[in-house]
Amino acid sequence: MRAIRLLDLGLVPSLRSQTLYHALAHGMTSDAPDTILLVSTIDPYVCIGFHQDLEEEVDLDYCRAQGLPVYRREVGGGAVYLDRNQIFTQWVFHRDHLPASVQHRFEFHIRPLVDTYRDLGIEAYHRPLNDIHVGGKKIGGTGAASIGDAEVVVGSLMFDFDSQVMARVLKVPSEKMRDKVSQTLREYMTTITRETGRAPDRERVKAIYLDKTRAALGAEIVPGALTEREDALLREWDERFLAPQWLHQRGGSNQSGVKIHDGLRVVEAAHKAPGGLIRVTALLREDRIDGLTISGDFTLLPASGVSSLEQAVCGPGSQRDEVLGRIEEVYAVMGIESPGVTPEDFAIAILEAAGQVKDGGIPIRE
Repeated sequence: MRAIRLLDLGLVPSLRSQTLYHALAHGMTSDAPDTILLVSTIDPYVCIGFHQDLEEEVDLDYCRAQGLPVYRREVGGGAVYLDRNQIFTQWVFHRDHLPASVQHRFEFHIRPLVDTYRDLGIEAYHRPLNDIHVGGKKIGGTGAASIGDAEVVVGSLMFDFDSQVMARVLKVPSEKMRDKVSQTLREYMTTITRETGRAPDRERVKAIYLDKTRAALGAEIVPGALTEREDALLREWDERFLAPQWLHQRGGSNQSGVKIHDGLRVVEAAHKAPGGLIRVTALLREDRIDGLTISGDFTLLPASGVSSLEQAVCGPGSQRDEVLGRIEEVYAVMGIESPGVTPEDFAIAILEAAGQVKDGGIPIRE
């Protein structure tokens, strides 16, 4: 592999923290160097994935009130709040200089990140496909895209993370779900500061990362600078990112709920029964319900029956008959009365949150 150019640009405006790698990727030529960018944003902002619908994902009124810019990147994934507490690691490489499969590209990019955390005394590990975890908590994710003639892989070193603001910038159907998202982010995400008790020197962390990257890639990494052509392209991409048609384009993929990390998602659904509205906020871990909150304007006696229902449906198995059977058992044991609301109504709300009901409450898994 040829020598890799390093652009360690330190703190840059929020817009540039995204447009830099886009400009380099779209401007890739046969004689351009493979490049590693290390940048942090001066000012906080929100960034959505390429396939997302802006209006469906982000609370734009809140962002405007707080002066938070919102940008769309060409890399996939979900909406995220970013600030100066992360160092972004952005690779812009020739297509044939990275592994052909996306899975192996992620492994390539994640290895030096994991090794950096471990050098700092943090027992990090790669959680396929593209996350980094510490003791079951996410400390970073990565993304990849083919942009122009380049392959781009991006990640970060997570010094700290504001989970409360992250939960606030997302567009969610209720404040109850927002509280659940915030709580889940606190419980299932971690940072260097949380793991070590303090934020280490940024230059030291970058030096460790570059040493680990040299070892992982088996290549020399040489400090460099933007060319005049790249600088001109960068200004063009600044303009493109600020154009309304770029930001508001319709996304091609929209998965329900809020992703915390691969396999962990907070979701919400509502079902209108004759006796009142049932609202369910659930924490889904792959094929099981890990946590559940039931609320609404229905009547249920005894009142403690709600918490018993919440506990009963948690655990593996979220098919219709299993969920309904657990609810009916609680009804029988506790002698629950709920005028106008049946066990089937609760099952529909729960299965709807789990993505197993559609078209007016018809279970699609029997």
